[in-house]
Amino acid sequence: MNQSMLVTKRDGRKERINLNKIHRVIDWAAEGLNNISVSQVELRSQIQFYNGIKTSDIHETIIKAAADLIFHDAPDYQYLAARLAIFHLRKKAYSQFEPPKLHAHVIRMVGMGKYDKRLLKYYNAKEFEQMDEFIDHWRDMKFSYAAVKQLEGKYLVKNRVSGEIYESAQFLYILVAACLFSNYPHEIRLDYVKRFYNAISTFKISLPTPIMSGVRTPSRQFSSCVLIECADSLDSINATSSAIVKYVSQRAGIGINVGRIRALGSQIRGGEAVHTGCIPFYKYFQTAVKSCSQGGVRGGAATLFYPIWHLEVENLLVLKNNRGVEDNRVRHMDYGVQLNRLMYQRLIKGLNITLFSPSDVPGLYEAFFANQDEFERLYIQYEQDNLIRKKK
Repeated sequence: MNQSMLVTKRDGRKERINLNKIHRVIDWAAEGLNNISVSQVELRSQIQFYNGIKTSDIHETIIKAAADLIFHDAPDYQYLAARLAIFHLRKKAYSQFEPPKLHAHVIRMVGMGKYDKRLLKYYNAKEFEQMDEFIDHWRDMKFSYAAVKQLEGKYLVKNRVSGEIYESAQFLYILVAACLFSNYPHEIRLDYVKRFYNAISTFKISLPTPIMSGVRTPSRQFSSCVLIECADSLDSINATSSAIVKYVSQRAGIGINVGRIRALGSQIRGGEAVHTGCIPFYKYFQTAVKSCSQGGVRGGAATLFYPIWHLEVENLLVLKNNRGVEDNRVRHMDYGVQLNRLMYQRLIKGLNITLFSPSDVPGLYEAFFANQDEFERLYIQYEQDNLIRKKK
């Protein structure tokens, strides 16, 4: 290879390529790994070098070369690629391999608007120093390559437009712990922070994406899932849609109880209008769910829940079916069918289930959850009432 080839440094300066430096980095990453050929990685990498190549691009080329060598007979290449990726990630985040002190890092990130400013209110400099002592940055080197790419893509605080990364994994873990226990009594909370940090950074506990990616940021996303109760009115349906957009944008998964919405053909305002049924409103909610991503981390997701005795249940059960036209399918959400004691008993005994529109059977939906005996009494009463619209 041409030793006079020029490379472009991160600060824009040009200098001659230093193959020894590349060799040292790969050697360092290969330490303690089995069945690894450093020269094989170097050979694969150099084929793709060109005059004026950026040093950051060289590093990405080496990472790709190592990742391309991962196969079942040489699984340790996944850790070689991961260590190289961690090295590259830290250089991007800190302009050096060694992470800064935690307190200085938090001050910088709060100043940039990337971390929740309350972190500096909850904890003082001495407590940040203690947390710094809990951190084991070498745990970064335990990740597989796939895990590093997932961290980089989903969990680390970054600018999702420019791709800039602002932290590495151990700062993520310690600050998630610090946020979750910030309201605990001062005399015990650091012990909780330490124990929780150790559990999540050694993969004993797995946290949901919204908390991993959002809890230490200004969005302060402490919850992974949000449940929304939708009533049978346009005001409530519109409020539900608005809540969906808000919570999806804050990274939460959504559960929506839509069981109160009346069935197709029901009266509106005493017969002034005829109800269009559940499906148009489910489509409305689906549009809200997909209107924005979960903080740029992943697409919005929701599960809708309705009772098995809903008059439209036969149409609702097939909403994700590939057959059918767009008019009668709502495929981009998930669904949960609500059961209770009486419904379950009838199902296992092969007995009839009577379907109603919730608007025609006052008190039935409320009793469905609150009082099993009252539900059974009302349900049988409405089954025997010939004036109520129903289907068996």
